[in-house]
Parts: sequence; structure tokens; C-alpha cells
Amino acid sequence: MELLLNIFSAFGLSASAGLNAYIPLFIVGLLAHYTDLIHLQKPWDTLANPWILILLGILLIIEMLADKVPAVNHINDLIQTIVRPAAGAIAFAASANVITDVHPVLALACGLLVAGSVHAAKALAVRPAVTATTGGAGNVPVSILEDIVSMVVSFLSILLPIIVGTLLIVVLALVIWWLWRRMNRETA
Repeated sequence: MELLLNIFSAFGLSASAGLNAYIPLFIVGLLAHYTDLIHLQKPWDTLANPWILILLGILLIIEMLADKVPAVNHINDLIQTIVRPAAGAIAFAASANVITDVHPVLALACGLLVAGSVHAAKALAVRPAVTATTGGAGNVPVSILEDIVSMVVSFLSILLPIIVGTLLIVVLALVIWWLWRRMNRETA
């Protein structure tokens, strides 16, 4: 059961990295440094280093600000196309001792795919739709919402991973249902 909860935690953290690369890494590092909720194995324990926490905090502030400025947010999304999947891979591998139970390459690949998928949906579907329908006025509120969701999912992934697992299953079921309906409409 613990392995399953650790995997739910890892998937949740990597998904939140797809929205904001530094929030899950910063939260994991803070909780590992100041609490006993997370014990990071080497080399991931570097996330709990005070200097790394300061660096992650600075990068978090830069990303949050860049994502709120029109035109800069699109450049930021382009840069984050590399950073967010990498952060998701690190978050997946580092979180809750999953790296000791799952092969490191598999853990990194899962985190990369999850964070990359969330980022792709955000950058290629959600944000362009928001920009087109609101003339760009909706980007700042949507960006703030993404940061809040990333923070909440990161905390839930660590504190209550069963909720994140349930949400993952529900979202996966909805995506499969939506794809099934879409395929049936195209054939009809």
C-alpha cells in the first residue's frame, strides 16, 4: 500500500510541475528540510539544501512574474517546455522514496511524460484558447489559478496522496470518455 501511495504522490508532484516547474520542487525541498514528512534519498536530498531552496525560491518568483506579463508569458512557456518536464522528472524521482522502489530510469521517464503532458495541454490548448477568447485579458487570472492548483496538488500529493490518486483516476476516466465520444462522433 505504501508503494501505491508513493506512486500517487510522485504522479501528483510531477503533474503540478507541468503547471509550474518550481512549486513542487520548492515544496518537497522545504518539507524535507524542515519536517519529517519527506525523507529524500541521495542525490535528491540536495533539494533540501538551504542554498538550493533559495535558488528555487528565486526561480519560482521569476516564473510567477514572467507568467503574468503579456507576451513574456508566451516566451516563458517556450522556455518552460524543457524545464517543466525536467522538473517533473526530478519531482517524481525524488518524492517519497519512490526512487528506492521503482527503477530510476522508469521514475524519471514517468515524471517527464506526466509533466510534459500537462505542460503541453496548458501551452498548446488552454492558454491559446484563453488568449483567443479573452484577448489576453484572461491570461493573468488563469496563471494565478494554475499556480494555486500546482501548490494545492503538491501539498495534497505529499499529505494525502490517496486523494491525488483518486483524482488521477477520475481525470483519466474523463479523458478516455471524451476521446471515445469524439471518435464516435467522427464515425457517425
